[in-house]
Amino acid sequence: MKIGVPKEIKDQEGRVAVTPDGARFLIQKGHQVFIETDAGLNSGFSNEQYQQAGAELVSADAAWAVDLVVKVKEPLEFEYQYLDRQTIFTYLHLAGVTPSLTQELLKKGTTAIAYETLEDEQGRLPLLAPMSAIAGNMATLMGAYYLAEFNQGRGVQLGKVLGKRHGKVVIIGDGVVGQHAAQVAMAMGANVFVAGIDPVKMQQTKASTLPDVEFFLSSQEAIAEHLKDADLVVGAVLIHGAKAPKIVSEQMIQSMAKGAVIVDVSIDQGGCIATSKPTSHSQPVFIKQGVIHYCVTNMPGAYPRTSTIALSDATLPYILKIADAGKASLMTDKILAKAVNTCDGKITCKAVAEGLGMLDSYQPIASFR
Repeated sequence: MKIGVPKEIKDQEGRVAVTPDGARFLIQKGHQVFIETDAGLNSGFSNEQYQQAGAELVSADAAWAVDLVVKVKEPLEFEYQYLDRQTIFTYLHLAGVTPSLTQELLKKGTTAIAYETLEDEQGRLPLLAPMSAIAGNMATLMGAYYLAEFNQGRGVQLGKVLGKRHGKVVIIGDGVVGQHAAQVAMAMGANVFVAGIDPVKMQQTKASTLPDVEFFLSSQEAIAEHLKDADLVVGAVLIHGAKAPKIVSEQMIQSMAKGAVIVDVSIDQGGCIATSKPTSHSQPVFIKQGVIHYCVTNMPGAYPRTSTIALSDATLPYILKIADAGKASLMTDKILAKAVNTCDGKITCKAVAEGLGMLDSYQPIASFR
């Protein structure tokens, strides 16, 4: 199969979907790999490394004119021109972005497979997990940076001073993002509070991973009370493939201290904070109700080397599976089937269709067999 890897064009997005080692692996398995020139430079991979691996350096047009396009982020409006019934494997977050992308995928008959809806046998999200971990680590670091007074922050340092913890971090969600954000915050020396919905899971996480974190059951009342004196709030809510629910209301934001910081990691899926709106690495923050909001939609892109290696390690087996079996694998493989979001002009992921209010365009992937 012909596999194309375009250069990412999202603002300051330095990741690349396939490393030179990944390209070599796919080529050894009998596939052709076409890398857009300079696609790997920001991740530390030179054009020469890809050539030495056996890949062909091509233009953007040629990288898209293949059977299978492998990306990191969703196609942007400029890239819609390249859509032409090929298969795309990437982060899509269709329920959380403008409906225009979904409409374009349907119009062009694109088979769009989303990293974030691919579930393994245990119901985990193996392709979302590595980027969630990096985003979780980063959420606390970004929050700590913007709390500085010179950033219009509250002037509270998250850290121990002579043995005493300073700063209150409230994390809404106890999944991969939430746990990594909590680990970093605890290591820095902050006071950390994590909201979850499963008491058994919270108890297990506290016992095994985060013994010094205070977990509490997520409710509007409990969250509202914790936010009143929070210095940093991390939004880490995820519903598989669906639009993120608005857990924090604008009224709760109004009750927060001026100069406090919110990092909404859920922004890819629309955000779990009522006042959130997408931002970029070039303009990462805005202030609403006196609270600094960091809502960058491609957070791991800030650390492209680490992110690319972690992502490629996770995606490569699935890229090979799709390339080996072709479109037929998407109908017969239970894991891949859940990851298909659009196919032949139909939305095949119900959560996406519901989130976009497009249930009239929904058709289960099983019916395509």
